[in-house]
Amino acid sequence: MAIRERLSGNEAVATAFKQLELDVVAAYPITPSTEVPQYFSQFVANGTVETEFMAVESEHSAMSACIAAAAAGGRAATATSACGLALMWELLYVASGTRVPVTLAVINRSLSAPININNDHSDSMGARDSGWIQIYSENNQEAYDNQLMSVRIAEHPDVQLPVMVCQDGFITSHAIENIELLSDDEVKKFAGEFNPPWSLLAGKPVSVGPLDIPQFYFEHAYQRAQAIKDSKKVILEVFKEFGGLTGRNYGFFEEYKMEDAERVIVILNSTAGTAKVVCDELRAKGEKVGVLKLRLFRPFPMEEIAKALSHVKAVAVMDKADSFSGIGGPVFTDVRSSCYDLADRPHLINYIYGLGGRDVRMEDIKTVYAALDEVVKTGNPGEIYRHVGVRGV
Repeated sequence: MAIRERLSGNEAVATAFKQLELDVVAAYPITPSTEVPQYFSQFVANGTVETEFMAVESEHSAMSACIAAAAAGGRAATATSACGLALMWELLYVASGTRVPVTLAVINRSLSAPININNDHSDSMGARDSGWIQIYSENNQEAYDNQLMSVRIAEHPDVQLPVMVCQDGFITSHAIENIELLSDDEVKKFAGEFNPPWSLLAGKPVSVGPLDIPQFYFEHAYQRAQAIKDSKKVILEVFKEFGGLTGRNYGFFEEYKMEDAERVIVILNSTAGTAKVVCDELRAKGEKVGVLKLRLFRPFPMEEIAKALSHVKAVAVMDKADSFSGIGGPVFTDVRSSCYDLADRPHLINYIYGLGGRDVRMEDIKTVYAALDEVVKTGNPGEIYRHVGVRGV
């Protein structure tokens, strides 16, 4: 039975950590993720959970501890943001390369410099090619649900890869929303027991993360790439099982009023909610618009995205991070690549938005839909790489 609560996104993640009865949580505070270990440490202090909580000296150490705990056969998780994720950088690759199913709550925040503590996606998007599965959350409910599902995905024998669950700093992390929790028993049953195929404590000599000379490294990299591909099937299976348990059904992405849409915005995380409101308003005026909200970014659901956009005339992909490539943001380049083989592919343009926490207003979303209308009318996409909400532009 669902338990109705009012929680911030950070508290929802900490609650998921508690219900999962993790063996180890290692963390170092950084805004806006600090509340996750803060709430969780209170659970440990009052005896609600028996997790080994490690207050380490840096985010690098936090991920190191989680990797070691997972290699020893334990469930381990941590949380971080922005520069904290950047300090973990070396260990992100170690975690995926050693195939340990660590889970990480990323409370998205912009990277310095100049220093900024507010939300954009530059941190997790910068880590997109580190071998981690990435799931994005529009609201507090999704942050909680995704965190529960991430453990099942990471630990599956066909996957054995770390998973990061992302939500927008301050926008959802600190905002209190109504949320439905599972009972502790339901979470325990859903998560099951962690039975790793190896363990440093299992009595068999094992080397984790050894020197990998050219005769072996390529094969291990190939195995990791195959695991990422295989994870798509597992992710859908876990989503389906979770939907049967909760009635909340998830997929690689959410198609919002896409059936007959001619103009579509592709977006992820909290701004998807704003886009849906604008979509409703324009639909009421007879405009054929839609929203495709990405939930899974790694592995990228290429074939499924292409199919969903195959009937659309014009698409605007909105990125809350810039790849500084001069040709568009990270989501845009992947979506555009996905549509390349379509016989009648839509025109695609890219908008960088909201960097450093810049407010994204309904008027900004309307501007994007209006630009798509012009693309449809003229058949000319014009400037592909655009920005919205920048003063003077």
